[in-house]
Amino acid sequence: MAEEKLYVSYNTVHKLIKKLAGKIIESGFDPDVIVAIGSGGFIPARILKTFINRPIYAVGISYYGIDHKHREHPTKIQWIDEVQEQLKGKKVLLIDEVDDTRATLAYCVGELLSYQPEEIAVLILHNKLKQKDVEFPPEIKRYYPAMEVEDIWIKYPWDAEDIDEHERLEKEMFERMKKDGKELFI
Repeated sequence: MAEEKLYVSYNTVHKLIKKLAGKIIESGFDPDVIVAIGSGGFIPARILKTFINRPIYAVGISYYGIDHKHREHPTKIQWIDEVQEQLKGKKVLLIDEVDDTRATLAYCVGELLSYQPEEIAVLILHNKLKQKDVEFPPEIKRYYPAMEVEDIWIKYPWDAEDIDEHERLEKEMFERMKKDGKELFI
């Protein structure tokens, strides 16, 4: 399974976000703002705005420096200190594309909690079914993953150099899944 990759097209991302928007609405969570973790959360956040029209704030978090070396913990590249007062007492929906080690998500949650929001919910496209490096604090009561997946490499469309090839590979992946009797995920 180490060689296996999950290819995700823009159409699939759109469908997953639409499904998540329905779950959020059904759950009764009504966010005041969306906070998108960059760069993977930017496109999902914008698509979500189509279904849940709220302002989007963008943050940049990185595990890697300019020298491309892995750091021991996430660091802020871009942050939203200037809207701190606007988040106090508000419901915040934090969005990223994948919950892998959870370090980035938990770091952002911790930073946002210092702004004293009423509630923070977390939305992601894919939760990797594996041991996380960090747990969420108890304040996180709402967690919205579109899909639970094995610990495989996920190829998102915004990372594709050739989008037509990317879509072809996703289609082939769906055909293999169907042939193997695996359930399609949308």
